Amino acid sequence: MRLPPARGPVSDRLIGMLPTPPSRARTAFDPLPDRGANGAAADEDLQLALHVCYELHYRGWEGVSEEWEWDPGLLALRASLEQRFERDLRTGVAAPLLRDADTGGGVAEALKRLTEQEHGPPLAAHLQRDAGAEEFREFVIHRSLYQLKEGDPHAWAVPRLAGPAKAALVEILADEYGGGRAERMHAELFRRTMRGLGLEDAYGHYLARVPAVTLATSNAISLFGLHRRLRGALVGHLAAFEMTSSLPNRRYGNGLRRLGGTPADTAFYDEHVTADAVHEQIAAHDVCGALVRAEPALTEDVLFGAACALALGGRMSEHLLSRWRQGISSLLTESRPCVSEV
Repeated sequence: MRLPPARGPVSDRLIGMLPTPPSRARTAFDPLPDRGANGAAADEDLQLALHVCYELHYRGWEGVSEEWEWDPGLLALRASLEQRFERDLRTGVAAPLLRDADTGGGVAEALKRLTEQEHGPPLAAHLQRDAGAEEFREFVIHRSLYQLKEGDPHAWAVPRLAGPAKAALVEILADEYGGGRAERMHAELFRRTMRGLGLEDAYGHYLARVPAVTLATSNAISLFGLHRRLRGALVGHLAAFEMTSSLPNRRYGNGLRRLGGTPADTAFYDEHVTADAVHEQIAAHDVCGALVRAEPALTEDVLFGAACALALGGRMSEHLLSRWRQGISSLLTESRPCVSEV
């Protein structure tokens, strides 16, 4: 995967430096500029730079030495980006959802109450009933950033859990990875959907087109996954993702069928209707429930991760629908990135 165009001074410096071997690069970075009231989750420069840093831990970058993954100077930059992003998540993203959170009845019940609230506009209903083919393609492009690596960020939790919570998480991930059959991996099913819509299905192909509001939904999972101290947030994120997946995926599949999608095109969504109805119970009770029984101090982090999943997903939905209501694309142009309005 090629490095994307920069979106500001931080990503410009980072992307310009990475093709140079770490031993020859000066990796000290100036203090990050303050972006004002919109927050780190809407900062195009910050979110792209963070994504570029994180991708070194996944598939890497074409023409970039793998030694950059653990370069101390780059890790210092990543830490400063993460600190601002996590602060924004805790104070401006998750806080409104957590303000009235009630953990009475256990973490699984708290997750249920949290996920039953309204979070963002009805994107799934629009895609089912009203969206045209171009809007559906844009939606798939936004989701491709995560879906083409589905399971990978949450898999970071496996070595950080033990006992029943680990076993339950592995049960979910086994389904995500197709039960050992490559053609049944959820990322591969999503590639079929992309091809059916006439889109490129290469990993990260549309990175330059997705705005910060979409990058943030993916970066949050990597943030939680790459820090052991945030393991509670990581499994809470997974639980919220699974608990709010089955009905929307039914609507996505029906919307794609309305637009002429074939069974191969809708297989990804149809698979998630049934799989996630099971996964939501496993994630809430057997992963999160078991984890907080073993480590009660992680309860707040579990709910924090769930709230981040819901709030960031809601922001992305609002971005798509608000742009479509204006009759304009929800994607960026590669030559002139826009600033997210959410």
